[in-house]
This record gives sequence, structure tokens and C-alpha cells, in this order.
Amino acid sequence: MDKDFEKLIEEAKKIAVKRNLSDYASCGHVGCALLTTKGNIYTGISVDSNCNLGKCAEYAAIAEMLKNKESEISKIVAYSGKGTIYAPCGSCREMIRMVNKNNLHTEVMVSQDKVVKLKDLLPEMYITKK
Repeated sequence: MDKDFEKLIEEAKKIAVKRNLSDYASCGHVGCALLTTKGNIYTGISVDSNCNLGKCAEYAAIAEMLKNKESEISKIVAYSGKGTIYAPCGSCREMIRMVNKNNLHTEVMVSQDKVVKLKDLLPEMYITKK
């Protein structure tokens, strides 16, 4: 595993601590860390609810990155407080793609020993020009 992903996992582990917020919501079950092409790391945690109001950790990390006027992601990882690396869901894959066209080349850690390009996680219709 390369040093960048080691650092990203370390940062995601720090924040992947589940907290119950109420009878209806919790947060922190998953932590995400991403590295931009400018070399900055941004993090975010998941928000889970009993209805469809929650958000993935990737979404939170991307929002933090966008707040700081960056949009191009070099590498990204999502880490569960239970010690599992998660591939981004379809919605998060789309969000990564939509915020910057160059993110099709983002390296995504999908398991402890596997990294793929975002473009390899999307249907072909989303990566070809029309």
C-alpha cells in the first residue's frame, strides 16, 4: 500500500467513531479521507438516520473540499469504525465524477488490498463523451 493511502486510512480511522445522536440518528459509523491533486486532505463522517435523510462520509469530505475551493481528487478511501474499507456507493461515485471531470482518474480504495480508478466503477455511459 502506498504512503498516501496509509495516511488517508489513518485520518479516516480517527473520525470513524459511531455516536448516537437521538433515537432517530447516529453519525460517524464511516469516516472518509480524500487527497486532492493540490496535496490537501479533507475528511468527513457519515450521518445515518431512520429515514432517507442521512449522508455518506464521502459526501461530507467532498463538501469540505468544495468549501475550500478545490474539486480535483487524487485518492479517496472510506473506512468503517469496524475496520472495513468500503467502496463508495453509486451516489458517491456520481458525486466524485460530477464535481470535476478529471476525477474519472481518482484512485479509489475499494478494499484493503485493491485500488481502482473511478472510471472503472462507473457504467460506460458515464465515462464516454456524447
